[in-house]
Amino acid sequence: MRSSIAAAALALTAATATSAHAAAGSDTKDPEVVKLAGNKGLTVVDGADGKALLEANPTITAAAANVCGSGYTISEGAARYGTNATLYLWWNGKYSGTNKLYDKYICGVLFNDTGSARYMGIRLKDNFTDTPHAEDFGTFSTYAGPVYQKRGGCGEAYSYMKSGSTVVVDNTYEMSGCN
Repeated sequence: MRSSIAAAALALTAATATSAHAAAGSDTKDPEVVKLAGNKGLTVVDGADGKALLEANPTITAAAANVCGSGYTISEGAARYGTNATLYLWWNGKYSGTNKLYDKYICGVLFNDTGSARYMGIRLKDNFTDTPHAEDFGTFSTYAGPVYQKRGGCGEAYSYMKSGSTVVVDNTYEMSGCN
């Protein structure tokens, strides 16, 4: 499955991720979601980064959501790192506790857009010091992940990739609407 998704990811044209941040939510109100153009059944949290990137290629967006498993159909954000990798963060609409800002079940996947195996990885961390980070690092030709956090709503996603001995991706993505 990784190879078929990687083939779709290679077809992705460069798109500019937007940086509109939503206002911080409360403990009692569900975040608003909006439909993604061309992506039947997929939505994005209103104000999340990367909506243009997600809409640029509906086939790849749907494949990225599918990697996380059943129910992960709400985008919490996406980011493209040059021609090297694309980060996707998905939410399944469920909460691990009562705080509707922090207690979201989040899935992260980092796609390899180069067409060649690279050492790469993704790490999800939440805002709680007692929670272990969820990570997947290794040499992959298609993607690193999926990785999951139970309280990932205001967490960070760290993305890393090397080409030979050169680091080509070394980014921390902070969830929108949390500060």
